[in-house]
Amino acid sequence: MHPKEILQQHGIDAKKSLGQNFLYEESILARIADAADVNAADDVLEVGPGLGSLTKQLAQRANRVVAVELDDRMIPILRMELARYLNVELIHQDILEMEPKGEFAHSQSYKVVANVPYYITGAILRHLLQNEVKPSQMVLTVQKDVAERMTAKPGSMSLMAVSTQFYGAVKMMFNLSAGSFYPKPKVASSVVRIDVTKRPEPARNVTDEKLFFRIAKTGFSQKRKQLLNNFKGLGLDKGTIAEWCEAAGIDGKRRAETLSIEEWVALYSTYQPSG
Repeated sequence: MHPKEILQQHGIDAKKSLGQNFLYEESILARIADAADVNAADDVLEVGPGLGSLTKQLAQRANRVVAVELDDRMIPILRMELARYLNVELIHQDILEMEPKGEFAHSQSYKVVANVPYYITGAILRHLLQNEVKPSQMVLTVQKDVAERMTAKPGSMSLMAVSTQFYGAVKMMFNLSAGSFYPKPKVASSVVRIDVTKRPEPARNVTDEKLFFRIAKTGFSQKRKQLLNNFKGLGLDKGTIAEWCEAAGIDGKRRAETLSIEEWVALYSTYQPSG
């Protein structure tokens, strides 16, 4: 049944405030599940199951699916649509308030597969990737320009790219047409995969992630300025910054967008708060 018909049947509309655009083409939903390599050994977290179309694809392949839905109007629909899938656990909660530890403490690992609300993509990434219990992999439908930022290479890096690639290998899987959704979004969409098990080796040695991201955020604070200028935001003078950059093997005249994850880790490793 088309999402429009299901919503009409229940007397509700898609909520713009929740970023609801429902994916419904079976072939696309199958491609998303394929992109995550979901199999009978997997426990899966789905964020925002909506009307349950992707949930069904995941339930047919996975060991267990934990579907977290914020919109209380969707809960009765999901209970009805997913009634025959005994391996699906439906949770009515805000994903940003859910602790994966509670649901996946006994799992060897878990995957995240979701058509996420675009307006909180960054918040969802931070919440799950910075969590004590991290997923092994994430496959997400996101805004195309966000996908491009997430997969950027040195020369076009952003804080979003650093924040994502710090935790795993990021790959653009495929693009989606607006016609695959109801209602049609006004922006282009893409599916990306983050392989947390392929996290860059240098990043694994970072013990103070809060400090690492403070340094990165300061480096990106003024995009067009050199690191020598931006790092003054850490309370260091230009001479100290120059010595620090040299110790890290980085030219302080470079801009943040040109640095690789390895170079950000080098800056973190050689940082001396006292100067």
